[in-house]
This record gives sequence, C-alpha cells and structure tokens, in this order.
Amino acid sequence: MAIDIVSSASAVPASELLSQTIEGILEIIVSANNVLFKKESFSQLAAYLDRIVPVLKELRRKGASNSESLNNAIEALNREIKAAKQLTLECTKRNKVYLLMNCRAIDKHLEDATREISRALSLFPLTSLDLSSSIIEEIGEVQDSMQRAEFRAAIAEEQIMDKIESGIQERNVDRSYANNLLVLIAEAVGIPNERSALKKEFEDFKSEIENARLRKDMAEAIQMDQIISLLERADAASSPKEREIKYFTKRNSLGSQPLEPLQSFYCPITRDVMMDPVETSSGQTFERSAIEKWFAEGNNLCPLTMTPLDTSVLRPNKKLRQSIEEWRDRNTMITIASMKEKLMSGEEEEEEEVLHCLEQLMELCKQRDAHREWVVLENYIPILIQLLASRNRDLRNQVLAILHYLSKDSDDAKERVAKVDNAIDSIVRSLGRRVEERRLAVTLLLELSKCDLLRDCIGKVQGCILLLVTMSSGDDNQSARDAEELLEILSFSDLNIIQMARANYFKHLLQRLFEGSEDIKMTMATTLSDMELTDHNKVVLLEGGVLAPLLHLVSHGDIEMKTVAVRALRNLSSVPRNGLQMIREGVVEPLLDLLLRHSSSSSLRGQVAATIMHLALSTASQDCSETPITLLEPEEDIFRLFSLITLTGPEIQQSILQIFLALCQSPSAADIKTKLTQCSAIQVLVQLCEHNDKKIRSNAVKLLCCLVKDGDEATILELVGQKWLETLLRIIQTSDDEEETTSALGIISDLPENPPITEWLLGAGGIPIIVSFLQRGRHNDSHKVPLLENAVGAICRFTDPINLEWQKRAAEADIIPVLVHLLDYGTALTKKYAAISLCRFSQSSPRLSHSGPKRKGFWCLSAPPETSCPVHGGICSIESSFCLVEADAVRPLVRALGESDPQACEASLDALLTLIEGERLQSGSKVLAEANAIQPMIKFLGSPSLMLQEKSLSALERIFRLPEYKQKYGPSAQMPLVDLTQRGNSSMKSLSARILAHLNVLHDQSSYF
Repeated sequence: MAIDIVSSASAVPASELLSQTIEGILEIIVSANNVLFKKESFSQLAAYLDRIVPVLKELRRKGASNSESLNNAIEALNREIKAAKQLTLECTKRNKVYLLMNCRAIDKHLEDATREISRALSLFPLTSLDLSSSIIEEIGEVQDSMQRAEFRAAIAEEQIMDKIESGIQERNVDRSYANNLLVLIAEAVGIPNERSALKKEFEDFKSEIENARLRKDMAEAIQMDQIISLLERADAASSPKEREIKYFTKRNSLGSQPLEPLQSFYCPITRDVMMDPVETSSGQTFERSAIEKWFAEGNNLCPLTMTPLDTSVLRPNKKLRQSIEEWRDRNTMITIASMKEKLMSGEEEEEEEVLHCLEQLMELCKQRDAHREWVVLENYIPILIQLLASRNRDLRNQVLAILHYLSKDSDDAKERVAKVDNAIDSIVRSLGRRVEERRLAVTLLLELSKCDLLRDCIGKVQGCILLLVTMSSGDDNQSARDAEELLEILSFSDLNIIQMARANYFKHLLQRLFEGSEDIKMTMATTLSDMELTDHNKVVLLEGGVLAPLLHLVSHGDIEMKTVAVRALRNLSSVPRNGLQMIREGVVEPLLDLLLRHSSSSSLRGQVAATIMHLALSTASQDCSETPITLLEPEEDIFRLFSLITLTGPEIQQSILQIFLALCQSPSAADIKTKLTQCSAIQVLVQLCEHNDKKIRSNAVKLLCCLVKDGDEATILELVGQKWLETLLRIIQTSDDEEETTSALGIISDLPENPPITEWLLGAGGIPIIVSFLQRGRHNDSHKVPLLENAVGAICRFTDPINLEWQKRAAEADIIPVLVHLLDYGTALTKKYAAISLCRFSQSSPRLSHSGPKRKGFWCLSAPPETSCPVHGGICSIESSFCLVEADAVRPLVRALGESDPQACEASLDALLTLIEGERLQSGSKVLAEANAIQPMIKFLGSPSLMLQEKSLSALERIFRLPEYKQKYGPSAQMPLVDLTQRGNSSMKSLSARILAHLNVLHDQSSYF
C-alpha cells in the first residue's frame, strides 16, 4: 500500500508546531470514525492519541521554551502524526476490497506508526518541563502502552488471505470457490451480499489496480492481477450475458471434433493423461502420485533413464499442466455442445441413447462446476425440463439429479429454470411418484426455493403444499426433512400459509410434537426453532397449543432437547402478543431455572437469556390501560438475574442488560429501577462502561441512563468519579452507536448538579464535546431529537450562576446563540433546557454589565460612545455579560411561551422575568412589552399549571405598578384576576385582589385581603 513519505518539519516555532500537531491528532481522531476498514484498529490508535492532546495543550498554554531538545521532540512527533494522518485518510477513501487485500500491510503501518509516535514522545525532556506529576505519569503510561501495541489481522481476514493464496497456487479452482471467497470478502468489509453491490465493489477494486499501474507500482499491480483473475470466476464479478459471450467466443474457435492428447501428456508410468505433472531431478516428467508411489516402494532411480534421483526434488511442471487443462477444457466444451441433438430427438426407441447421454452429462457435471456452467450456457435447461414428461422413470430421475447439480450455487441456472414454461409444475409432479423420484424432486425444489421468484412459483403450484405435508409425515427420513425445510421456506408467503393451513400442516406439526418418538419430537422442535415464520403464524402456533409440549421438553428433555425447545420458544416469543401469553402461562419460572443453573451449557443459557429478553420486550409493548403483566415479580428473581452479569460471558451479559433495559420501559419500570438500585446495579454498570465489548458497554450505558434519571443522588455521588466521567466523555466522542451517545449525554444531563462533578467534566473538555452535538443538531433533524435533548440538558450544569467561571467557559464555546436558536427549532424539552440555561446566564448579567469609558478631550473629535443596554444600562455583549437582549433571545423566549408543554413555558417565563428583577423593573418591562411578552403572562392566569399562574401573577403585580402598563394591559387582566380571587389558593386570592385594587376594581378594604 503506497504511503507518501512525509518530509521533516522545518524550523517552525514550538508553539506553532504544537498547534499543527494537535490539529493533526484531532483530524486523525475524527477520520478514525470514517475509515472504511479496520475501524477498531484505527479507534485504538485514536484512543492513544486522544490521551496525548491534553499534554500538548498544556505545553502550548504555558509557552514551552524553545530548547533544542524540545523542538526536536516536537518536530519528530509532528512528522509521525502527519504520517499517521496520511494512512488514516487513505483508509477513508480507498476501495474496501483493496484495503482488505492490504490488511497485513495496514496493520504493519499502524503498528510502526504507533511505536514511532511512542519513540517521539520519549524524546520530550519531561523532567525539565513545568508539567504536573500526574501529566508526566500519564504520558509515560501512554508511551509504554503504544510501544507494546500490536495490530494483527482478524481471523476472518487471515482466512481470506490464506484462501486467496491457495486459490492463486491452485489455478483451476472452481466458480464455487470464488463465489464463497467473494461472500467472505463481502462479510469482512461490510458490503451487501448481492450481485449488483459485489459487482460494483469488484469494478472499483479493478480501478485501484489501474491506479497502482499509474503509480508504477508494478509489484503490487501483478499481485492484484492474480487476485482479480481468481475473483473473476465468481458469479457476481460478471453478468450472465458477459460470461455467455466469453464462453461462445472461445467455444466457436475450437472446431467441432475432439483432439487426441499429445504424447507428452501421458505419464510414462501409468500411461494415462496426467493431472498433476511434476519434474524429477533428471528432467523427466511424471504424474505426481505415480512417481511418489515409485519412491515409496524404495526406488531411487529414474523409471525412464535409470539414473539416480534426488527423491526430495519434485518440481510442478506448470506449463505442461496448463496445456493439459486447456486440452481437456477444449474437448469437454466440444463434447457438451455435441450431445444436445441426441437429447432433443425425443424418440422412444432412442431412450437408451438419451439415458446414456444423460449419464455422461451427469458425470461431467460432477467433475467441475465449470462444466456445469458450460451446460447451462449451452441452454440445456429447457431440454432437460422437457424430458421430465418422459414415461421412463430412470430418465426422469437422471434429469432431476442433473438439474439439481446445475442449480446448486448458480443464480443464473435458477433464473433460466424460472423462464421455462411450466418448469415448476413438471418438477412438482414428481413429488407424487416413487420414493427415489420424490427425493430427487424435493431436493431440487429446495435448491430452487433459494431464488425469490421461484419460491413464489413453487408455493402456487396446485397440490404442491399438500404433497410436501404428506412427504413430511412419510417414512423416508431424508425426504421428510427436505419437505419440512421447504415448507419452512415457503411459509414466508401468506398465500402459502393459507394452503398449509388447508393441508393441516400446523395440526400435523403439533401432533407429532405431542405424540411422536423422541427423534420426531426433536425434529419438530428443530423445525419450530429454525422456521422463519410470519408473526401471524407464530400467533397461530401458540394459540394452537404448541407451548405445553415445548415446556415439557424444557423441563424433562436432555440438554440437546432442552436447547432445541428453548430455541423454538425464542422464535415464537419474538411477537409481543405471544410473549405476554407465554408469561401468563408460566414460561418464566422454568426458563429462569435453566438460566440460573450453572450446570446448563453456555449455549443453552445463551438461548434462554435471549428468550427472556424477548419476553421483557413484550412487557414494554403493553397498553397502559390494561392490567400490566410483570415479568419478574419476586424481588429475589430480579437480584439473582442481575447478579449473573458478573458471572457469565458476553452473549448472556448482553441479553441480561437488554432484559432490564426493556423492563425499564415497561409499566413496572419504577419498581424495577428501585430494586436495581438496591442491588448495587449502578456500581456494576459504572464498571461495565469500560468493558471492551462495545455491545455490552453500549447496553450498560443505556441502562445506567435509565437508573440515573430520578435516581438516588447519594448513591450516584458515591460511585461517580473523575476517571469514569472521562470514560463517559470518550464514549460520547468515539461511539458509532447513536443510542449509546444519546444515553451517555442523558447521564451527564441527569447527574446531580454537584460542583466536583461539574469541575471534573470541565477539566476533561466536556463543554466543547457537548456543544459540538448541539451545533450539529441545529437544523432539527427528527432522527437526532433525543440526542439533542440530552445534549442541551447536559449543558445546563455549566450555566449555574453559582460559578461565573463555568458560565464564561460555556459562553466562550458560543453556546448562547445555539440555545437561542433551539428556542425556535427544538422540541418542548429542548426549549425547556435552553430556557433554563439562558435564565441562569441572565441572572449573572447585572453584575457583568459595565459602564463605558468616560469621554475625554473634544467630544466632537472622539469616537461615538458604545450603545448602552436598554435593560442593564451598561455595556453588554453575549460573551462578556450573557445579556439576553444582546443575544436576541427575548422574542424567541416569548414565542416559547406559546408551547403546549407547561414546563417549557415556565422555564421561558423564568428567563424573561430576570429582566425585571429589582431596579430593572422599568427598563425590563419596556423590553418585555415591546416583545409582546405581557399578554401571554395574562393568559397564564388561567393556565392549568399552578406554577405558571403563581409566577405570572407575581410578575404582573410588579409590572402593573407602572402606570403605563397598568393602563394598557389592566383591562384584559381583570377577568382572569377576578376568577383567581374565587378559584385560586389563599396566597393567589390575596395577590389577585391586591392587583384588582391597584386596577381600581376592588376597594382596599375588600374581604379578599
């Protein structure tokens, strides 16, 4: 893989070089999330670099001295960061398959880059720098970790590379080998296993090779050409039409008569044409197996020249082998093309010759899949299907077997079958004939059912479902299993399900599950566990009584039987309606017993945990109006189940976390949260936030978010520490699971507003991290609503007026304009949080607003004075005094008063009322009146929200002290005030009466006072 060599840094000032280095690291961290391949490896590098940034920032802040040793260290680090950045960027834009083919080189580059960065760090003269001991210790730990870091290709990547090397050495690998290899590649690089997607990726890969030639990297180009030659044999690498043109171009150039083999093709020992010719030390060529046998019998002389041989030397004769292969392929093509006329004759007297041709064709199909492809391209399929109408049973059997060989792993063959009129009808007719023919027909139909178009056709053929149901009950075990499997596949279609119901398939399945032998029960349970049924059919089965025999197998079967029965329960429980019914019928207790029993196999316990997880999800889907169904009623069950998290492997851990996550969304959520808190779940989840398994970590963060919200503050404060908060912020920065990021922000939002917690978050760079999510979400993307709500909730803790420094840091991050924007475009909850923060900022504005400088000299020659704030009277700005007027926040806050959510209205009202506190009543009221804020306050006097009523009433009492506003707004407030004197609480009655007296509606001696 070509990586540009980065030139060394020139004599740039240390501070500027540090800034370049920090910027380069941050770009790597961002790009690491966008790489197309080796994401985990690049994330590992990004995590190391992320720990370096605070040190470099500290050096830059303190203005590190320009000593020669320090400058050299910074230059070395900058150089290595540029190289790492170049590698990261290449892996964000290169073709995925190309990157996979270079996986070993990428790992080597990553390892070298990590260790070189570590070496550069070791050059820093830490002892002479004015750094804290904790930072010096941290950089030492990072350096050691990076020096020991290892990057290795994943097992799947190594397997692919081994298969590629093996395929290149074995030149005659078949299409199926290339097909399987391409599927493995698709899975490894994360592309859909579909022909169009694979073909596009393959074409892009070939373009990369052309680029390699342009770079004159011929060694790489030659290696990649070999890989292309191998992968080109796969179906997805070219269209059927392209392969057909290529085939006929070659076949038409061969003539019509087979050629005799050349004398050099024969092995001197066996006298047969060689398959694997090898050359001995004497220069003679023999069949490998023949000469090896010659040596094994004690001979060490050449069979032809009788000269002594070095028995350890056998060199493959590649040119001869290639010539033999080309000769064989030529003759096989001619043979296949020549047999069609004999099969098309259709004369009964020629049946023996037709049968002989079919046997020959069958033998060729067995030899290589290339032969099968040639048969398909020669358009044999319509001819073969026509032969199914023959009265000769042996002939029909041979045709069915050949069609199965041709269709296996070939989409092109299946599609050609679909194009032949009545092809499926002809095959289905064989289901009603003798045992051997039935077996061959169902095997063929099973293969054809892998094609969507044909699967639909099979189910529609009259009588097909009934024949298959009959076969599934028959004595031929192989045919019965194939029929069961085909029925399972056909059950995807609602139309087929109707026919299955008419054929009593489900009744038959249940009966065999109840009454059959142990083997039959096992087969039926396996069918139920593996069938990809529609939700409707799962409900039909459960209502048909399938639960009782499955529970019997769970309680009384052996381990294998229990495992299959639980898998069937897992399949059926994926429908919420079924899950609730299963809980009602007592499935939870036997499942918990299996899960908690340590003697159960890990595989069985994994299936049980996944089934209980489905049941938990069903409880979360309940209608709140119904009597809730509870999954875990005894407190002991909750404690025992959660305790398994620390005692089991990742698969079960993940299921248990998902169980409790679902239960925290169910009607019993409050009780579950309380019990989890009592069993020290928060402590366990805090530890799991650092788990290496991303799925476990993600589910732990999500569950912890549920428990922290409205949780016990004392418990939370006891467990939350600086290191864990740094971990949480790192998750927010690096996670590619948006729900996990949202939950992590939710935790920060809901943590107690405790000064040490806020200080720790501040020190770890929490403000810019959280603000970045708010800035990304400013266009109100509905998909990101929860993330945005939690982010704006999290920022609230940094706006508390008890600490002016926190507010300044938040304001410097340009948070105030973002909050103002969210007042218009956020959800009700977002507006609430935004208004709370703006309210807190505004509370600090009076002490931060300052008088302008006194004007000296000739006023006419001096600069015009700065405009003073209409509320605070001094000089205000967004960054220095957090002024709502300067931030243009007043009108958005007034608009937010129209929200249907009373909490959003209350928060907005609180923010606006900061403008009329104390001596600012006159100036603030004017600003509120100009923004039309007073009329909504009057409206709130009739609000169902007691808090809105009280706050509006208190505010109007002060505003109406000013004659102009009393005169303007008093009349519209009279009726709501009169209503409050009659319906309000005692304090509101008194205050309302006082305002009415002020408005000359009531006398000062009224009984309301």
